[in-house]
Amino acid sequence: MPVTLEERWAQFFRYGPYVLLGTATLIAAATADLIMTRREAYATGALLVAALALHVWWTRASPPPGRGGRPGGGEGAGRGKGAGRGAQDGTGADRGTGDGEKDGAGSGEEGGDEDGTGSGEGVGTGGGSEGVGHCAGAVVAGRVYYALRTVLAAALTWLNPFFALYACLGYFEARRLLPPRAVRAGLLVTAVTMAGSQSGGLPPQSPMQWAAFGPLFLFNAALATVMDHLEGKQAEKAAERARTIAALEAALAENAALHAQLVVQAREAGVADERRRLAAEIHDTIAQGLTGVIAQLQAAAATGDPAAARGHLDRAQALARRSLGEARRSVRDLAPSALEHDTLPAALEKTVGEWAGRTGVDVRFAVTGAEEPLHDEVAATLLRIAQEALANTARHGHARRAGVTLSYMDGEVALDVRDDGRGFDPLAVVPRTGAGGFGLDGMRARAERVAGTLAVESEPGHGTAVSARVPLVRHG
Repeated sequence: MPVTLEERWAQFFRYGPYVLLGTATLIAAATADLIMTRREAYATGALLVAALALHVWWTRASPPPGRGGRPGGGEGAGRGKGAGRGAQDGTGADRGTGDGEKDGAGSGEEGGDEDGTGSGEGVGTGGGSEGVGHCAGAVVAGRVYYALRTVLAAALTWLNPFFALYACLGYFEARRLLPPRAVRAGLLVTAVTMAGSQSGGLPPQSPMQWAAFGPLFLFNAALATVMDHLEGKQAEKAAERARTIAALEAALAENAALHAQLVVQAREAGVADERRRLAAEIHDTIAQGLTGVIAQLQAAAATGDPAAARGHLDRAQALARRSLGEARRSVRDLAPSALEHDTLPAALEKTVGEWAGRTGVDVRFAVTGAEEPLHDEVAATLLRIAQEALANTARHGHARRAGVTLSYMDGEVALDVRDDGRGFDPLAVVPRTGAGGFGLDGMRARAERVAGTLAVESEPGHGTAVSARVPLVRHG
């Protein structure tokens, strides 16, 4: 996994001080006889021990690399109030998008209600009220560390100018550790230390050194100010990008939730329409047929003529058969009885096994992905499509082998039915068959009813593949 630029900076801030301090110490030790007295060498050793102890303490107090954000970020670095709307991340906090003022980079996790709406004050990825990924105590510790390190660096540079290698850390750490109002002051203090080193040491000992110190200080101060200004602009752009990305992610999550809700509403509307259709058909066909049967039976019981009674019984029998046909036609599109006690994979496995026993075709059934409980309408749709696809294979395909695969994917369920039969030209298929099936158009309509799709690939002599994909709507 590639290391990001932010992670490399975090590693530099954690381990860079040790490297710079060690390098400056080696150079200072090599030049100690030329620059320092014995007393200054002892003082330098004591300051080095103090600096090393300070960095060990800060390494323990600061967050490890890769936690994101600016460790020890000051006031305004990712601080702001905002209203957010987002999906729960599973920890009880909502990952929202803030509209407040944020001076630092990064987007915040904002507190909210459990339904994903709410407002709060949040920062970074760790949560807190100040800094990015830090609590207020860590922010104060960062300021204390910066002040002590700056004093130690200035004192070491005073004793040996080569410790300017270590003092230059102040340029990099001012914005990430100091509050906005103190950043410029921190940069100027570092510029004084660097200019003193470059002009021959602190304090300047001669007018020539003072003449060199002034321009060098102005140069260092101007360079540090310009670089800090550019870094601030870059941080603002990063913060804006982070807020935009967070807003887009929240919008995508909300759209996904709305899509699933619309699928469920469409299913419920379809169920209501189906109930109204069945009620009308029962009233107009089955109920009237049963009424006629009863009337014929009553007439047969009331008549004393055997021939007339026989006629009434024949008519009652014909009405009963017609009503049975109407009943079968009416309930053909209801939820399959196979799903009353089994899940979709189990029902498909039984259906495939029974079909193989009737047809003698060698068929394989497989399930991929993590099985999840599906909404009744989704499960019924997939089972009906599988039944119709297998029926078409038996009637028209004359296949020797077939395969049925049910795949659970991210937000989607796929059903694939393949055979090595005769194949056909999909563009020339008659939508409905005389045997009562509803053909490819009917299967496609079933898939579209639950916001899915159905694709058919076939070629004469090269078998057929039917693939249905529907949204993964869980059992409510």
